[in-house]
Parts: sequence; C-alpha cells; structure tokens
Amino acid sequence: MKILVCIKRVVDHNVKVRVKADSSGVDLTNVKMAINPFCEIAVEEAVRLKEAGIASEVVVVSVGPDVVQEQLRLALALGADRGIQVNTDAVAEPLNIAKLLAALMKSEEPGLVILGKQSIDADNNQTGQMLAALTGRPQGTFASVVKVNGSKVQVTREIDGGLRTVELALPAVVTTDLRLNEPRYAKLPDVMRAKKKSMAVVTPEELGVELKQHARVLSVDSPEARQAGIKVASVDELVDKLKNEAKVI
Repeated sequence: MKILVCIKRVVDHNVKVRVKADSSGVDLTNVKMAINPFCEIAVEEAVRLKEAGIASEVVVVSVGPDVVQEQLRLALALGADRGIQVNTDAVAEPLNIAKLLAALMKSEEPGLVILGKQSIDADNNQTGQMLAALTGRPQGTFASVVKVNGSKVQVTREIDGGLRTVELALPAVVTTDLRLNEPRYAKLPDVMRAKKKSMAVVTPEELGVELKQHARVLSVDSPEARQAGIKVASVDELVDKLKNEAKVI
C-alpha cells in the first residue's frame, strides 16, 4: 500500500512571530521555517506503518515555491521514500490545496492519505475534509490512534467526554491530532541520504488545476499585551474584587 502525506512549510513553532508594519501579514524575514507540527506527526505515522510492513512506499507532497523543498528533504530524511513539489506562488488556500492533492491522487493512487488536521499559521482545519469530499473517500479526522487491518483502517478520535473509533474502507483520508505519536528527529546520515532521494516538481497546470482566490486577508494584528496582575492582602479582598470588579461571583 502506498501512503501519500501532505506537509506544509510554516514558521517554526518556537519562533515568536512579528506582524508587518502595514498589518498585511507576518514578517518572514530571516525567520526559521519548519514542517507544520501536525504534518510532522502525519509523516511519522506513515513511516511507522511502512516499518511495520503495512505500507510499501511513503510519498510526501508540498505545495509552494522552491523553498518548500527544504521541508520535503527533511521529510525524506525522516523516512519518506520520495517527494513531490507542486510549484506555485499562489496563496495556499485549503480548497486549492485539496484540488491539487485530488489531482495527484489520480496519478499516485495511494491506499491512504494522511494530513495534519490543521496548520499552525492559518488554523483552517479544512484541507483534509475538502479532499475527502472532492475524491469521495471516507475520512477519519483528529486521529489519536490509527490501525490498518487489511482493507480497513480504524481511526480513534477524541471527542467531548471520551473516544470514538470509526472504521473506514481503504482508500481513505486521515487527519492527525497531537496525541497520535511523537515524531522522531532526523539523523545526520539520514539527512545526507535524503539528498539522493527522488524529488519531482510539477505545476498546477500540469495537474489540470486552476487556482482561484476564495478569501482575502484584510489585516493581521498582534494580540493586545497582557496587563499586569495585582496582589491582594487577604482572601476577603480577593473575594470582594472577584465579586465587584471581575463580576465572576
């Protein structure tokens, strides 16, 4: 079985982002970039399925300009077999990404598609669901456990008050949650070997997909700075402030 994993290039989650002076977006100048954490979990799960003998090949794909090859190479170092870059400078809107992935699925014919449930920059949480709808495949979202049994895949997902396990017929689309696994670190020898792995570059035109803008960012603003707290001399003073100022009692 072939597994297709989609990854996204985002600002490293340890970096404190800066908003541009004109509020048009986030300043990416000299900012460390990384694989979206949820996508990294998706790569790890696909590699584990391959190591368990369930999958025969792991293919990673990313949409964007040539800089995304950095993250694709890292995914190859983590254990993926080959990479595909969909070369475009267009804004990575969920519907556009889903259409590009749907076109790739026709040629790659994966048995399982794994995506991160959302990216930490846009936080849309839409691409996996849109992809399943476009391709007519069953979907298991927010996966905390994934078990493949023959032609079926069981996905356990966290819900309010407990866990729900759904069984999907393969081929299927699965999106990953934080508790699915702990991604490994890329070792230097694996990073060097990844440079020799196959990296294909295609364009949206070659895939027969016309990219359209469906949403426009009006402004990006930093959150208001937290105000300093206050100290109270006694429990009675605390209760009084909670009752009369905070209005929580």
